Amino acid sequence: MKDLGEFDYIIAGAGAAGCVLANRLSADPDVSVLLLEAGNDERWIWTKIPVGYLFCINNPRTDWCYATEPEPGLNGRSIIYARGKGLGGSTLINAMLYLRGQIRDYEEWAQLTGDASWRWEQVLPLFKEVEDHWRGSSEAHGAGGEWRVEKQRLSWDVLDRFAEAATQAGIPAITDFNTGSNQGVSHFEVNQKMGVRWSSARGFLDPVRSRPNLSIATGALSDRLILNGRRVTGIEFLMGSERHVARARIETLLAAGSVGSPAILQRSGIGDPDLLNELGIPIAHALPGVGKNLQDHLQLRSVYKVHGIKSLNQSANSLWGKIVMGLEFALFRRGPLTMAPSQLGLFAYSATNERTPDLEYHVQPLSLDRFGEPLHDFPAFTASVCDLRPRSRGEIAIRDCDPRSDPRIAVNYLSHEADRLKAAKALRLTRKIVSQPALAPYQPEEYLPGPEFNTDEELAFAAGNVGTTIFHPVGTCKMGKAQDDHAVVDSRLRVIGIGGLRVIDASIMPTITSGNTSSPTVMIATKGAAMIRADRQSMRH
Repeated sequence: MKDLGEFDYIIAGAGAAGCVLANRLSADPDVSVLLLEAGNDERWIWTKIPVGYLFCINNPRTDWCYATEPEPGLNGRSIIYARGKGLGGSTLINAMLYLRGQIRDYEEWAQLTGDASWRWEQVLPLFKEVEDHWRGSSEAHGAGGEWRVEKQRLSWDVLDRFAEAATQAGIPAITDFNTGSNQGVSHFEVNQKMGVRWSSARGFLDPVRSRPNLSIATGALSDRLILNGRRVTGIEFLMGSERHVARARIETLLAAGSVGSPAILQRSGIGDPDLLNELGIPIAHALPGVGKNLQDHLQLRSVYKVHGIKSLNQSANSLWGKIVMGLEFALFRRGPLTMAPSQLGLFAYSATNERTPDLEYHVQPLSLDRFGEPLHDFPAFTASVCDLRPRSRGEIAIRDCDPRSDPRIAVNYLSHEADRLKAAKALRLTRKIVSQPALAPYQPEEYLPGPEFNTDEELAFAAGNVGTTIFHPVGTCKMGKAQDDHAVVDSRLRVIGIGGLRVIDASIMPTITSGNTSSPTVMIATKGAAMIRADRQSMRH
């Protein structure tokens, strides 16, 4: 086994969280940091051009290419479960949408953990600290940080008409989804800079790569933790066929995401005893919640054919259209190649008794049968809607002790009856919006899921046909109180019952945020790094 030596901190995973941790912890020149990433130092052109997600997702160069178990709620289908690979992690391939969630999300975290520092008013300064917002500094936004946020650099008439239809259906027009209450319809803001994707690697890692106290190892697949009794002292990882070890003087930090972090714990003998016994892994520490509590946003994709108005389908299926799009991007950094997967968003209520909006729409000027297939040859738009607070819970579990084996991913979409009922309500709301006068001139015709589905049960079945992940897995190393049987970390992100180990990524979310999850993950890492630095200072004194 090759020995990489000893560091103060070892970070396993260089995604949204890991890049932030490397940046913040290495800011102290007296501290040595090792950042491990299983993927490459990915500088492929398609990780920079925003529309490149079409080529990066389900591509082993930039994606782990996971798939779920067959999902009963999706009528027996297994779906792709993309997770980014390379420095930047899923921020290399994600939708780039900048969403913080709602005030209620963080109030709930504070209640579940008994720690008021997770309340909205306490985390808002952290969002602002890292932000470089196109509007500049304000009460709601920050400027000069590493996480660039800009307006999108294209527009579509069909989306403007959909926004108008939403207001006619009673959903107000707003200008900012990130003030804590996001009800309304607006264009999403994006993590881009001058029309180019802004990943966590570009924002947080590139400016500090030359620090002498920061070491970065790519192609380093984290396997298992090294324990001395109930304390972690380092980590074993693979580089090619060779096994390596690195030792941590102070702490090891898991930032491998909601799939990777629980898998590392399980291979280390930290997890549900039933699973560990089944796989013959010696139990180092029984922690039943590891891998449990998996939550995700299931998007229900309604596709409508239209007439007399342009969508991306026509341009993408035309040679001349592709040439024009390429020139637009090359000359002006504008046009469809700068597209996030969704440009228009709206947050709405599924019922009048909901306290805050519980549905999110991602509206796109394009359509296709399923991801990875060509766009349709007719003009159309897609209105995807997801339940922001699903009641269904799933699980991540390793299949064996080999870190190269894909884990078992069972999300259990629509397994809770409340989620099935909300899916029916969501599809009905989509139909209500599309039926408004603003879209009437374009004769929208429902292509998916199809007008033949009408009752609650029929629409829930239809949701199983058209539903797919929007790539927001969270919760598998749940943050909570020690008396919570399924809590994995405490409110300072320390693994319960184990010294020298924290988990700092989206897996610690006890409940999923009411929106896209990459920027909340950046906030979690910013807060986690501040906690670590504060703890080190207290040790000195």
